[in-house]
Amino acid sequence: MLFGSNSAAGKDKDNLLPEWAVDAAKTPTPAGVKDAPTVILFREYLEAVDAQGRAVERKRQAIRILQPQARDQVCAVWYDVDEKINYFKAWTLGADGRQYQAKDTDFFDHGAGEEGIVTPILLDTHKARVVHPPATDVGATVFCESEELRAPWDHEMDWEIQERVPFALEALEIDLPPGLNFSESWHRFPPVKPVEVAPNHWRWEIKDMPALDLRDVKASLEPEALDARMYVEWGDAAVAGVESEWHALGLWYTNIESHRADPSPEITAESQQLVAGATDFFTKLTDITEYIQKNVRYFVVERGIGGFQSHFAGDIFRNRYGDCKDKTTLLISMLQAVGIQADYVLVDDRRGVVDPEAPSLYGNHMITAIEIPDGVNDPRLMAIATGKNGKRYLIFDPTNEHTPVGNLPYYLQGSYGILSAGVESQLIPLPVLAPDSNGTDEKGTFALSADGSLTGSVDTLHTGSEGADFRWMLKYTDDKERLKFWEKYIGQDLPDVTLTSFQFVQATSLAKPLEFHYKVSVPNYAHQAGPLLLVRPRVVDDLAIPFDDKPRQVPIDLTATGDWRDSFDITLPPGYVVDETPDPVNVDMDFASYHSSTTAKGNVLHYEREYVVRQVELPPEKAADFRKLENAILFDEKSAAVLKKQ
Repeated sequence: MLFGSNSAAGKDKDNLLPEWAVDAAKTPTPAGVKDAPTVILFREYLEAVDAQGRAVERKRQAIRILQPQARDQVCAVWYDVDEKINYFKAWTLGADGRQYQAKDTDFFDHGAGEEGIVTPILLDTHKARVVHPPATDVGATVFCESEELRAPWDHEMDWEIQERVPFALEALEIDLPPGLNFSESWHRFPPVKPVEVAPNHWRWEIKDMPALDLRDVKASLEPEALDARMYVEWGDAAVAGVESEWHALGLWYTNIESHRADPSPEITAESQQLVAGATDFFTKLTDITEYIQKNVRYFVVERGIGGFQSHFAGDIFRNRYGDCKDKTTLLISMLQAVGIQADYVLVDDRRGVVDPEAPSLYGNHMITAIEIPDGVNDPRLMAIATGKNGKRYLIFDPTNEHTPVGNLPYYLQGSYGILSAGVESQLIPLPVLAPDSNGTDEKGTFALSADGSLTGSVDTLHTGSEGADFRWMLKYTDDKERLKFWEKYIGQDLPDVTLTSFQFVQATSLAKPLEFHYKVSVPNYAHQAGPLLLVRPRVVDDLAIPFDDKPRQVPIDLTATGDWRDSFDITLPPGYVVDETPDPVNVDMDFASYHSSTTAKGNVLHYEREYVVRQVELPPEKAADFRKLENAILFDEKSAAVLKKQ
């Protein structure tokens, strides 16, 4: 509703704004906001915890709208079946000083599936109450306040202190009952000392937090891995020491999954039948993991603590569907039925999000750690992590239907996970696989015409994560969509290309390469330069990442280790010979190497190269070396051979 007051700071009966909002409205827009759509002038959380560890969270925020694209500014409170929104209010102070308060009709609820999430959801009771405040024009300030009774099992506060927009002032308060301790840890931000504003009531404040802006940053980790956060634990996980805290979190998860993975008689019978003919450890693993990958559909069914806790293995087996923690539970159960020990591992599929120095349950995925018996040394078991107890664990993601056991999706490599294994719970580093575990072997044979047109065929073999990505694409597309995608993709290298044929060949075994065969026709591939023809020996596949020379502040993401090989033969048009070839390129770094050469033999121009990546992440200090590598690749990819008439 519209109220007649033109003063934001007045305290008479016509003033709608609460006192905290009146004070926040006086905050000037910081000078360094640049082109941000909004600025958060004030955001404050108060976690009031009772003797049982259950918290009531009060949240206040003031957001000033700076750009027209932010006119649809909203506030939201997420809640679940075991949580309760006590109240939720919103106001707007217009640029002209007029005040508005949101009506009941400005609030609405929607579920997780309405957030644009593509994950198949059968049931998710997680909802958001959203308010569209009135009069959200440029220059207006939106104020939102809510109070929520949090879930009884949730004893952690994840304080997001950096987002895509800047903050002027943000604060967190934790009000604990006598005798209840807390622990804190910081992700990508120096610790801030709290002030004890009352007995066992603590307050942290941070001022002038810039936005995390990665728009022009190439080869970057995900924003969630780079933004600043602070975690507070209270209750059983609030223990001294980083390792002890990780252990406590893993133990908590062990307890909530207690007996969930116990094999039912049906699971035991099916598992033992699957491995009846297996003669070694690897074959047993393959028989059971492929059964789950092929027969258990991925669907989300979550209610309350079900966001963490799986269903019982017997129910998952009977229904043949579940999410990541359900698939892990069934895998643990089936392995247990054949005498193989396995445990849960809580992870995030965005490398860098799980910080070894910042214990928390912050993450979005669940995978499996399979204990490798003494004496088993199979080279096919590549994804091995070693725990502090000396045990070797094979890390496997049963949700990924296209990556075989022994390998590991690239997005998990080089990260960390909480091994939930009872008294042996701990944080473990996830392995980075050797380059030969992933990559592409590509061979092309082409014929060049005197008018510059090119025709030919390309045959590729894709292994590891490369093959898994192709299999994922094939599952969710038809031939028409694939043709459109590949013509666009290859068209980046070959403008006006026509795919005259293409074929994917999937091997029955996930451990075998996926094949891709296609034929192309390209007009004007070679360019006339007087009597000469200029032709690029590297026909397809850009590997270079354009990398500027700006000072680097964040790590460099190389995505995946691997070995990529290309070999292209171009038959010259009649009457032409090679007059000049590009120089070979040889770059060797500790993290990667690149070698290419172009030669001529008879009427064939031959090009070959190999690109090997040995690490998945580099510190910012390596930016100069990475730039040298990328510039060499870019130079090689654009180089041309010179043909002349005999």
